[in-house]
Formats: sequence, structure tokens, C-alpha cells
Amino acid sequence: MTTPPSETSNAELVDLPVDQLLDVLSTTDSGLSSKEARARLEVYGQNVLVKRKKRTAAAKFLSYFKSPLVIILVMAGFVTIFFRELTNATIIFTVVIMSVILGFYQESKAEKAAEILGKKVRTTATVLRNGAKVEVQISDIVPGDVIQLAAGDIVPADSKIINAKDFFVDQSALTGESYPAEKSTTPPNNRSGAITERNDCIFLGTSVVSGTASAVVVRTGNLTEYGKIAKKLVARVPETEFERGLRKFGYLIMQVTFLLVILVFFVNALYRRGVLESLLFSVALAVGVTPELLPMIVSVNLSKGAIAMSSKGVIVKRLASIQNFGSMNVLCTDKTGTLTENRITLVLHVDLEGNRDEKVFLYSFLNSHYQTGLKSPLDDAILRHMDVDTNPYKKIDEVPFDFTRKRVSIVVEREGQRFLTSKGAPEEILRVCSYCELAGAIFDLTEQMQKKIEKKYRDFSSEGYRVLGVAYKKLREDKLVYSAKDETDMTFLGLVVFMDPPKKTARKSIALLKQSHVDLKILTGDNELVTRQVCEQLGFEIKGVVLGPEISQMTDDALARVVEETNIFARVTPGQKDRIMNALRNNGHVVGYLGDGINDAASLRTSDVGISVNNAVDVAKESADIILLHKDLTVLQQGVLEGRKTFGNTMKYVMMGTSSNFGNMFSAAGASLFLPFLPMLPGQILLNNLLYDLSELAIPTDNVDREYIEKPRRWDISFVREFMVFFGPISSLFDFLTFFVMIAIFHASEPLFQTAWFLESLSTQTLVIFVIRTRKTPFYKSKPSTYLLLGALSVVVFALILPFTGLGGFFGFVRPPASFLAILLAFIGTYLGLAEFLKRWFYKWLDRRTGQLTSLQQIP
Repeated sequence: MTTPPSETSNAELVDLPVDQLLDVLSTTDSGLSSKEARARLEVYGQNVLVKRKKRTAAAKFLSYFKSPLVIILVMAGFVTIFFRELTNATIIFTVVIMSVILGFYQESKAEKAAEILGKKVRTTATVLRNGAKVEVQISDIVPGDVIQLAAGDIVPADSKIINAKDFFVDQSALTGESYPAEKSTTPPNNRSGAITERNDCIFLGTSVVSGTASAVVVRTGNLTEYGKIAKKLVARVPETEFERGLRKFGYLIMQVTFLLVILVFFVNALYRRGVLESLLFSVALAVGVTPELLPMIVSVNLSKGAIAMSSKGVIVKRLASIQNFGSMNVLCTDKTGTLTENRITLVLHVDLEGNRDEKVFLYSFLNSHYQTGLKSPLDDAILRHMDVDTNPYKKIDEVPFDFTRKRVSIVVEREGQRFLTSKGAPEEILRVCSYCELAGAIFDLTEQMQKKIEKKYRDFSSEGYRVLGVAYKKLREDKLVYSAKDETDMTFLGLVVFMDPPKKTARKSIALLKQSHVDLKILTGDNELVTRQVCEQLGFEIKGVVLGPEISQMTDDALARVVEETNIFARVTPGQKDRIMNALRNNGHVVGYLGDGINDAASLRTSDVGISVNNAVDVAKESADIILLHKDLTVLQQGVLEGRKTFGNTMKYVMMGTSSNFGNMFSAAGASLFLPFLPMLPGQILLNNLLYDLSELAIPTDNVDREYIEKPRRWDISFVREFMVFFGPISSLFDFLTFFVMIAIFHASEPLFQTAWFLESLSTQTLVIFVIRTRKTPFYKSKPSTYLLLGALSVVVFALILPFTGLGGFFGFVRPPASFLAILLAFIGTYLGLAEFLKRWFYKWLDRRTGQLTSLQQIP
């Protein structure tokens, strides 16, 4: 078996004449034998595209241990094991394993759902094997196979045409070119251009629009042009807004933990206690400061959002993308299929004066009905508009459409009279006309009349319509074959006018996105007149229109300014789309992108939220984070709200962990410096932290205030830091009050002191969630979920009962006096009241500061 060397480029192979290429591939125009095909499959491998290397379950599980928060806990766990503090180690690793297992389970479940969707694609192609046509799996096609193609087929591999008839291929998914390309056996005159521009080659992933062809397969899988693009897309996906925020938060906690632990360890070890006791106490503090259940809270939040989205026809491939929805403030999308139905409709058929004319429609219908070449959506619109009896007409011949003439002509005969009817671009139809017809009378096509027709055409175009010209000619000579040379001295009849109607849900969708403070930007290859008209019909406010040729002349700095002021980008190429996306992200926006072609793949990866549809090309679905079962912006708006809800509930846990929890650990560190004993034993600190985290497990089920989800929400580390500094000391204030009461009033022993502070710290930091979870004042105006309410109260009740049980004795607790429980109740009420008052003051201060910063940013 002779095989083309792998180092031979596609261009070098397809430059060979067909006969030589068949020899090089050791095949014939009758195809391969089944035995030879099997042998080549062993050599070349399956005709599949490279995908991101699928990690094993073990590798995926271990990847969760890369989180800075988990690293802190694992290190703390190993320290406790080293010093044989097995109870403490058990508590730490229980928290770690619980967090990692739940996150692993939820993400694996979402990935499986996406994989099931990805299997719903065409998998067979027609090839010649043993000289006969057979259907084979696309993955089993090999170089040297001869494939048979017809309208509606997907091209299964990069191939060279052997023969073709009226063969047109839609390459838009690969090249972004909106018009189908005519393919034939004729080699190109200029062979230095891009290989995708060759008219004698077809490429994997493109689709056949019309005609038939046979071709010999040259390259398969990753060596195809499609495969080269896909290979680039398996590189690491850019870090998203949510992932950046989570990483920065993890580093903030690591810094705080490191400083606190080092200070406490050295002060205790040098001045007060032994090295081992000081080290274990410091490790317990590290665990206490760390919001170790954050990965699990995030996973549960995201999986809950994924389940909610799946019920609305949305598959979430990448869980983090749900929270990115919540942060998204710019959505970029194409016009076709998103704002419009992607279904062309004929709306007018008029004469030169703009009056309805049935003859114009009749001749356009005959033209569309009888042509066998390239059928466009405009032809479909004509044929759907109204049925016409074509029995009196007999087709004689046709002159197929091509992109040079931009028209198609059909020769028909009725009652012995033959005539030629042409339909195409108005300017090209006018070019072959010498006469015009109005109200049944025929006139010479004067310059004045031609200008009148051109004005009518431009008026329709400026209103957003697509327009075709219609002409005819009575033929005096009967012959078997007609050509473009017969398209002369024709009579101009009129215009057929089309539009792609706006989606019924589009106006509502645009209004909902605007209401949600998400800016919609249209990136389309269509012309600006049509795009502008559609947007105006939908009530979409046009802030500015920029064309692709203008973008190509702009520097990156200039484009960065333009993208802020413009929301329609027309006649743009795939590369220009990607530049726009990068400019928006570099300007600080969180950007979503909705696309379904290969040419959208780069932008889908560049965006923070890549969105595709279930009938998109594989490479687009591979690049996307979200897959829609229906291309509808209404579903996207619901996704935005789900994202904000999950983000809001995640932030509740973060604020809890960095305020009351941090305050309690700070109190423990401070008290250890002046008390003759530890304010809480290491095991008690770990138990405190575990019970507190268990109370917060229900946060993903919590309700989120309507006011919170009205605007995009983003990670703001400065806000987290300020919240921690502001609310942490409030918690510490009540901790030190407890210290004072226990020493000055109760003259507490070491176990009683530790028991009392355990109860006070756990009760206050658990119940303050009801204050922190909402900006509303008083807090009871915002109703928490039943699970959160029961979870928090259950933990507090358990903590109060614990010292009176044998388990409490195991952890070193003693029974507190009843009078302390009364003081504890007063402390809890006072703490929650003060937190409520200061919450109102904090947010007012934050709003004033934010407003001042916004004003400063707006000063030129």
C-alpha cells in the first residue's frame, strides 16, 4: 500500500492532476476494496478530530486538591497526623474529602449530560467500496476513499473533486464566507492563495448546498483544515472571570492565614507554651480561618443552577460558566437566528412603480421551481409564498447561477412559445435588459427609467429588505442548449422583496437583557442596512454602527474605544469578531458570546461565557460552556438570573467566613497571648469550625433578593477585604465581652471558660447569617429558605446540648451554669442587633464610595 507522506502538505497533494493523485494514493475512481480500507484505517487511524485529552476519574478527582483553600487544610491535616492528634486530623480530612467528593460528583454529572448531547450528530457518509456505493461511519473513512456527495450531505474529509455537476458547497462554517462556493474539476489559476479558496477541493465540516459530485479523500482527522483549527482549540481554556475571582480570594485567605498563624505560633512558643502545643493551636487556627467548604458550596450552588437550567432546555458543560452568567455585562451575538427567525419570507412582488404585479411573481416562481442548481433561501421563500400551477409550462434548459453573473435563467415553453426568465441581483439583471414592462406595455429602458428602478431598489434595501430583479425574453430560436450569451436584450419586469422576520420573542428578550443590565452587541456578516432595520423593528437602541472594513484599519487602542460606543458591527469577519471580543474583555467587561460555526470557535473560547446550540458544528460545541437546545435569548436571560443567584449564595458563605468566623479566630489568637491557658483547645476549634460549616451547607438552597439579581455581580476582593475588616472586629468585641464575663463574674476554670466561649462563638457566627444574607433592613423582611433556617437552628441547639453529654466530655467541655445561658441569650440578641445597624451603615458608605469612583471614572 502506497500512502502519501505525512510531511506532504495538503496544497502539494491537491496541486496534482486527478489521475496522478489517484496513483499517489494507490486508488482508482472506483474506490478502495474493503480489505484495503481496513488496512489504511490501521495506518491513518480514525477520521476524528482531536479533543481535549479526557482525564481519568482519578486525575479529575486529584485536580480538586489544587485549590489554595484545600492545600491549607491538607497541610494542616498532615501536621496533626505527624503529632498523632488523630481526632483533629479526622475532623480536618472529613471536611476535605466531603468537599472534594461532592464537587467531583456534580461536575462529572454535568459533563456526562453534555457528552450525550454531543453524540447527536450525523455519523455516516456514502463511499465506493469494492466498486459499489456503501454507507460507512465517517470515522472509518481513509485517504484514497472515493466519496459520493449530494445536496444536504456533510463533507466527511478534505478531498479533491473527480467530477461534479452544478455542485455548490457552503463553507461559511469554515471560512465565514456567507455565499456558497461553486466547486468543479477546474484547477485554480492562482495556486498561491489559501487552500480553502480552491474550487477543485472540498473540506471536512462543510455542507453540500446543491448538485452532485464524487471526490477522492486526501486528508482525514487532525490533518484536515478543520482539524488544524480544532487542534488549536484543545489548548488551555482562558481563565474566566469567576475563576480569577476564586483564585484571588484563595490567595487572600492564604495571606491572612499565614500571617496570623506565624504570629500566634512564635509568640506562644517563645513566651508562654511549648512548641508542640503552640503548633497544634496554630494549625487549628489556620483551619478555623479557612473557608474550607467553599469548593463544596460553590459546587452545590453551580450544580443546583445546572439542574435548573437543564429543565429550561440548556445543557451546562462547564459549571463555572453559570456564575460567569451572573457576572456577564456584555453579550455578543449574530443577528441571524437570534434576533431573526433565520427564515426568509417574500413580502412584495412589484412592478417599476412599486405596485403589486402577479406577472412578476409568476416569472420568479417559474425560475425558482425549475432551476436545479444552487437553491438559495430566497428561492425557498418564493416557493412557499404561493402555489402556482406549472403544468402548462415545460422546462427546456437552464443557465445555472454563478457568483460572477449573480443571476439564474430558465428556458420554458408554453403553447409553442419559448421564453427565458431571469432572476438575480437587480444591478446584474438591469445590465442585460434593453426594455421594461409596465401595466402590460413594453418600453425602451432609458437611462431615466433605469435610475428610477435603481432608486426603488435602494429604497427597499435601506428599509432592511433583500431584493431580486426579475426579467424575461421571448425566444425566437429553438435550440437544445442555451447559455449566458442568450441573456441579452431582455425586458425588466419588476422586483421581488424579502425579509428575515424578527423572532416573536426577540423584542421581549432584548427588553429583559436590558432590564438585567446586560448590553447586547450584534456582530454580523450581513449588511448594515438590513441589520439596522431589524434592530429598529425590535426596539433595539442603536448606539453606533461600525463596518468590518473600518475595523481592519483600526489599531487595538482605537478599537478599544469604539467597542464601548458601538453596538452593531456589520460585515465583520471571524478574525474581527475575535478582536472585538478581546477589546471588550481588556476593557474590563465580562463577555458572553453566542455562536454556532467553526469561525465562531475562537470567540467562544475567548469569551467568559461561550454559548452554542445543539445543531452547531462539533468544534463550536467543544469550545462552548453552555449548549442551548433552542437559539433563544429569553433562555439566556434566565441563565443570567440563575448565575446571579448562585453567585449571591456563594458570596453569602464568603462573607460569613471572612467576618464572624474570621473575628472569632482573631479573638482566639489575641486571647492566647494574655491568658494563662488556651481560650479553646485545638480539637474544640476544629469542632466549632465543622459545626459552623455544616450550618452553612444549606446556603445553596437559600432565596436571593430580587434587588440583588437586577445587576451583574462580580468578584471584588477589595469588598471582601473591607467586609472582613469591618465585621470581624464586631464579632471579636462580643468574644472579648465573653472573656471578661467568664473571668470577672464566673471566675471560670479553664474547661468552663473554653466551653462558654465555644457556645458563644458558634451561636453568634452561625446566627449572623440571617443578617448578612440580605441588604434589606430589618433582615427579617427577606425570607431565608427553610433548609437554611433549620440547619442554623439545629447546629445552635446541638451546640447548647453538647456540654451536657458524654461526647462533650470527650472534647473537654463541662456543663455551664444556667445564668451563663441567660447572658449568652442576651449577647446573641445584642450582637445581631448591632450587626444589623452597622450593616445598614456599611452599605450606605459603600454606595457613596462606589458613586464617587464612578463619577471620577467619567471625568475625561
